[in-house]
Amino acid sequence: MKTNRRSIIKSVAATTLVATGLTAPGTSRAQAPKKRANPKFRIKKGRIKQSIMGWTFNPMPTPELAKLCKEIGLVAMEGISRKHYPLVKKLGMDVSLVGSHGFKKGPVNPKNHEECIAKLTEAIELCAEAGYKRVITFTGMKEQGIDADEAQNNCLECWKKVIPLAEKKNVTLCLEHLNSRDDSHPMKGHPGYFGDDVDHCVKMINQIGSPSFKLLFDVYHVQVMNGDVIRRIREYKDVIGHYHTAGNPGRAELDDAQEINYPAVMRAILETGYEGYVAQEFIPTWKDKGLALRHAAEVCDA
Repeated sequence: MKTNRRSIIKSVAATTLVATGLTAPGTSRAQAPKKRANPKFRIKKGRIKQSIMGWTFNPMPTPELAKLCKEIGLVAMEGISRKHYPLVKKLGMDVSLVGSHGFKKGPVNPKNHEECIAKLTEAIELCAEAGYKRVITFTGMKEQGIDADEAQNNCLECWKKVIPLAEKKNVTLCLEHLNSRDDSHPMKGHPGYFGDDVDHCVKMINQIGSPSFKLLFDVYHVQVMNGDVIRRIREYKDVIGHYHTAGNPGRAELDDAQEINYPAVMRAILETGYEGYVAQEFIPTWKDKGLALRHAAEVCDA
């Protein structure tokens, strides 16, 4: 059979593109470099319901960020002041996660239970009234004089007091696992955080045993502490209620300066049948923060 020279050239070119990571426009690429960021990108596939954790884009005003998100095609926001919830609703977007108590002062210590329960209860009631579905919770920091078993029992005791309300209101509490390894920045890592082992967090969630208590799987924090991200996504698919993203190391853009293969991670999430939100929680380092968000949205548009 006579081989067509043009076909051979096309085949070689395609192989080269795959080998170098240069794929067709609009195709999600692992560690996509900044120089290929598309300043006009808008989400096309939308199979991943993308949100954003608003605090990471400070000091950009929330109304400006909300309009940018809408333009790009994100469908939700979180980590913003509640005074902006009406604006988010007006733009046709959802609030994907409602705040409660902080990550430092958590149920590890029973002295914090009254405050944690009050804030979780208030957040659950807000969700029920507004039609939102998820509330964040944390373990809190390890404390001297409280060993691991006691700390775990304290957490379980506290959460069990609010779970009946969450179940009644059809709201899910999402326990966030955080890394305790990175001490370079107050929000890149949390040395001393009790829930720093994602496998342990899952064990606590299973002990609660409620469909209204699930894991906030932060890909960045899992990669820092545990790794094996895709296998864990598959293993824990039934207890994952929410996702966060960021590049590692550095909690910055999802580009070629970091190690996580985000298109593959997004495909793995979709393969599990997950229908919730994936919130961008990287801290922009690029001068053009809007371009950074467009870039991340494209990488995750699996």
